[in-house]
Amino acid sequence: MNMHASFGSKFPLARWSVLRLAFGMRTLLRDWQVGDGREAALERYVLANARQGDLDDVIGTIDRFAYEKSFLINVGDEKGALLDAAIERAKPKRLLELGTYCGYSALRTVRAAPEGAHLFSIEFNADNAAIAQSILRHAGVADRVTIVHGTLGDGKTVAKLRSEHGFTPGTLDFAFIDHAKEAYLPDIETIVRERWLRHGAIVVADNVKVPGAPEYHAFMKANEGKLFRTREHSTHLEYQRLFKDLVLESEFLGGLA
Repeated sequence: MNMHASFGSKFPLARWSVLRLAFGMRTLLRDWQVGDGREAALERYVLANARQGDLDDVIGTIDRFAYEKSFLINVGDEKGALLDAAIERAKPKRLLELGTYCGYSALRTVRAAPEGAHLFSIEFNADNAAIAQSILRHAGVADRVTIVHGTLGDGKTVAKLRSEHGFTPGTLDFAFIDHAKEAYLPDIETIVRERWLRHGAIVVADNVKVPGAPEYHAFMKANEGKLFRTREHSTHLEYQRLFKDLVLESEFLGGLA
């Protein structure tokens, strides 16, 4: 890690891009973009600086942008390693992601998943979806990811996953939850109710401590050993080492809540 990355990770509040994110929190929670153009700037930076078709270099370039240019709200490198390890343990063929943002976790997911695996990524913001698609294409993995515009709670996306993308009972091996924190609980309840998860499927949830998903956390605790078996990973908020975060990795045991 270079000097800029080290300084930014130790003193995140000293970075203007972090302060700008805090000032733009209302916009972020409404639109899932910070509001200062950093997501579009990331796309330009990746296309200009990352080697086309080099997945590792594209991931590293996004990390470099987040440390040196503008803080990003993707899973980041430290928690990304937890995501990688969970995928490698699950050996999934069909994966679901809630919250594409700019495609960073999708890139890590297809890198860690077995050959032939396919990720379906749900994104609320059409601009984010377009940026992610561009970056995935630059990395040479766009054919391994299907971005679906919508949310599980919008009344249409679940039906689309069923009718157009083959989501039927027992067909989902892995899910990564990293979108609106208040949607974590209703969305995992939808996934369980639809019976998409196969026995032994893994569900990973980011940001359970910060910004926090207490209802989801309580759900997993209440269903420990019955519906899920959960490992709690103590880690840090993305791209810094000052603020703690929590990632949950939950193995599906079968049944309904």
